[in-house]
Amino acid sequence: MKRFAIPLLLAFLVASCKEQPQQPAPFTVEMLPGECWWGAFDNPSAWKITEAGGSYAFPMDSTMTFEADFRGETYSNNCVPFLVSSKGRYIWSDGPFKVSFQEGTLTFEETAPVELVEAGGTLREAYLAASAAHFPPSGVIPPEAFIAAPQYNTWIELTYNQNQADILRYAKAIVANRFPTNAVFMIDDNWQKYYGNFEFKPDRFPDPKGMIAQLHRMGFKVMFWLCPYVSPDSPEYRELEKKGAFVLDPVEDRPAILRWWNGYSAMLDMSNPVACEWLSGKLKEMQAKYGVDGFKFDAGDAANYSPEKIRVHDGKSYGPAHTELWCRFGMDFPYNELRASWKLAGQPVVMRLCDKKYAWEAVGTLAPAMINASMEGHIYVCPDMIGGGEFTSFLDLDPADIDQEQIVRSCQIHAVMPMMQFSVAPWRILSKENLEICRKAAWLHAQMGPYLLEQARKGSESGEPIVRPMDYAFPGEGFEGCADQYMLGEKYLVAPMQTPGTQRTVKLPQGSWQDETGRIYEGGRTYTIEVPLDRIPIFTES
Repeated sequence: MKRFAIPLLLAFLVASCKEQPQQPAPFTVEMLPGECWWGAFDNPSAWKITEAGGSYAFPMDSTMTFEADFRGETYSNNCVPFLVSSKGRYIWSDGPFKVSFQEGTLTFEETAPVELVEAGGTLREAYLAASAAHFPPSGVIPPEAFIAAPQYNTWIELTYNQNQADILRYAKAIVANRFPTNAVFMIDDNWQKYYGNFEFKPDRFPDPKGMIAQLHRMGFKVMFWLCPYVSPDSPEYRELEKKGAFVLDPVEDRPAILRWWNGYSAMLDMSNPVACEWLSGKLKEMQAKYGVDGFKFDAGDAANYSPEKIRVHDGKSYGPAHTELWCRFGMDFPYNELRASWKLAGQPVVMRLCDKKYAWEAVGTLAPAMINASMEGHIYVCPDMIGGGEFTSFLDLDPADIDQEQIVRSCQIHAVMPMMQFSVAPWRILSKENLEICRKAAWLHAQMGPYLLEQARKGSESGEPIVRPMDYAFPGEGFEGCADQYMLGEKYLVAPMQTPGTQRTVKLPQGSWQDETGRIYEGGRTYTIEVPLDRIPIFTES
């Protein structure tokens, strides 16, 4: 007996080891000297991403430490499993991963293989190679109204009190204050009776069809907010439960009731064709009945889509994969807007940066985040709402205490982006002089509309972004870490004010440059320029 004890034990241990699934070893990438990386996600709020006092900004360099896990999170914004380097390299995965960065080393823990590709010697070469291989452009752009004029959203002015009288009052004020129309007008959350129902609150909207017709006559395309959630104990809930259209509880054979920012609800299973068909029918019925142009597809955040919280129809679409299904459903409606997405690079969807606070710190993130969003392959992006889209920042705030400089600078940054969106009413909170500055910024964006549309169309064929890092356009000239100025398409170098004050530095590429006032500059140098409150520094090669 003793002779066989050890061999039998060894055999048992070997067999046990064979039965255990082998975890893939972490995939590491060492940063090259002077290398910077862009991509992965738009939200630079370090407190959501970093533990133990790390730091993160756009672009990523060797001084930073951070950790982000995309296997169950989209960090309230648009994400891709993709990073691209100033040294002509890119990293791609077909699935979500966890990534950490410390002391110049990127470490990946993945659910799908991660690959490092040497694709050339520059950021542009690597980006275009990745686009061609993994997210080719669609050849289609969003409707022109998103780009050619400012957008307007009722959220900050009305929040959860969306109602016909105040919506029309807001729209009429746009016209009365001589801001551009022929634009997108979004009516935000809490217009419907309850979640999952697509009729208007009758006490707040006595004539919704008439309201929408009036908005159309004023020159607006009208969109409405929606989410994938359905209020429990409603007729729609009971109907959809019988159809099997909800994500299910991971243990019990019933719909999962999930907590999100508006309470507890059931959620449509976007991997189930029954759910998609039902929602598509409701939205098309709404379009036919009321003349609605499109929808703001909100609440697609992946945090509620984990296997610990839900079971799905197809058995595989968890986390960001379910976010992607929600977003691709939204693509069936050309007038769309997304705030949380996964793997939508190259597609004709309107992305918006996550809600920013009314704060200078938030203003300072707009240009870097927009640059980074472009390097994710997202061509059509809006930098949140002017002044901030985080509504609690404006609660109980006396208009007399508003930092008007901050609102103006936020507006100016929006004006020289592919899209701009008003929500807080500038005519309510600004002085006559500062309102005029914002009005001129809105009209500058409209005047640049044909150029922006031209760049959008080119990007839909080539994959080239509209907002381009300086290093993308001028490799080898020391712009790798530059995040406070950018190229807007092929022609304009933009250096907006992102902090209080009236001075900033701007570094110009080689050649001869002319600013919007007509002054000529010798390139290859850094200048300190005066930027009074009514100026947006824009340079072109002369």
